[in-house]
Amino acid sequence: MTAPKYVGLENYQKIFSDVRIGNVYLTTIRLTAMIVPCNMTLGLALAVLLDRKMPTIIRNFFKVSYFFPFVVSGVAVSIIWTFLFHRDLGPINYYLGLIGFERIYWLNSSTYSPLAIVIADVWKNVGFYVLVFLGGMQAISRDFYESAEVDGATAWQQFRHITLPLLSPTILFLMVISVIGALQIFEQPQILTNGGPGDATRTIVMYIYEQGFRFFDMGYASAIAFTLFIIILVLTIIQFALSRRWVFYS
Repeated sequence: MTAPKYVGLENYQKIFSDVRIGNVYLTTIRLTAMIVPCNMTLGLALAVLLDRKMPTIIRNFFKVSYFFPFVVSGVAVSIIWTFLFHRDLGPINYYLGLIGFERIYWLNSSTYSPLAIVIADVWKNVGFYVLVFLGGMQAISRDFYESAEVDGATAWQQFRHITLPLLSPTILFLMVISVIGALQIFEQPQILTNGGPGDATRTIVMYIYEQGFRFFDMGYASAIAFTLFIIILVLTIIQFALSRRWVFYS
């Protein structure tokens, strides 16, 4: 084993000559752009449905059902979805065939593989968003809604002018952690597609792992990891800066 050697900024210079890292970052950004809106929108929609009047036992059943995948290992979730997305044996293609669709190469297609990763990630994590959104909505005083009903506001008007503004701190919190989590996604692409085909689903964290633990270039892996840290830091600062325009604290 060779002794460590100081190379200055050589590892950072290598980033600019690496022809693959641009595509890997672009793939990561594309996945983030799909995962974040799906988690936020679906989580909010399900939380709104659970916030309706219903028996407590039914509400608790749905809470547990939505949240359970979140506490399951990401590896286990990915293995489950590997079977579900299997071209020949997977239930998804089976039921698609029953309604006249051709079998889809979910895990071997540059078109469908990113979608498969998004579906698996959202299924695992959306329950967390549901519970946080639900907690935020239940913390809103019912006096606001009662006053709105007296004034003749519709359900949509109450949601738009009461729920969303008062839920904005919760939305900001979830948006920040959603972007951070999506930029660091690893288990789903690693197990479902191994980054393929080509680099179509290879994320930056996968690339860092490969450089450090497959090619044993720890210095270069650390340099890439530092660039990811800077990107996450900048995006977080931007989100908090923009939040001054739309986040309201009661």
